[in-house]
Amino acid sequence: MAHGTRNGTPYRSLILDFAGVLTVDVHPAHRAWCASEGLDPQAWVDTLETNPEGRRLYVALESGEIDQREWNRRTAALLGVDDENLMGRAWTGVAPAAEMVQLARDARAAGLLVALLSNSFGLDPYNPYEALGVWDLFDVHVISEVEGIAKPDPAIYERTLDRLGLPGEACVFVDDHERNLPPAAALGITTVHADGQDGTAARVAALLGLCTAPAA
Repeated sequence: MAHGTRNGTPYRSLILDFAGVLTVDVHPAHRAWCASEGLDPQAWVDTLETNPEGRRLYVALESGEIDQREWNRRTAALLGVDDENLMGRAWTGVAPAAEMVQLARDARAAGLLVALLSNSFGLDPYNPYEALGVWDLFDVHVISEVEGIAKPDPAIYERTLDRLGLPGEACVFVDDHERNLPPAAALGITTVHADGQDGTAARVAALLGLCTAPAA
């Protein structure tokens, strides 16, 4: 059993983000996809994060205001590409992060509840959690599109704790976006920033008191 504690409270759950935590860095794959489509390598990031309409559409997708098919159609028009399974095509080269996947398995084997807390980017026609084989790692799934709210809204963290049936002090949460950590910390959750450097899985394992197996 895991034996990490916080102020005497044993950790009983590991909560993980998806992109950038359970996956490798997504940016090289997105740049490669852009090149394959004859786009500027930064076109994907610029459209989703900088272009006002592109950003609005992505936020709407995360919260379930629009579905992935509509997002594909409208974002493809901004990019000037075919809309058929746009999200799936752009994610083709993204791989799971082996050490973090192993961490989730080890945590569950040690008796911790493992939860997925993800700002989603649609489930149909491309389901990223199934495509990368991580869905079955979790006891609890909290997906922004399904919930109608997204991180960093405090309500989605509260909902995650409710589903787990645990206080914040019993949980560790890992996310690659620093802005998503303070609302969790405010609920007593121990937060870990996945900063893209090697060793995040080892840091979390040490925090939880886990003896992890080598990544497969």
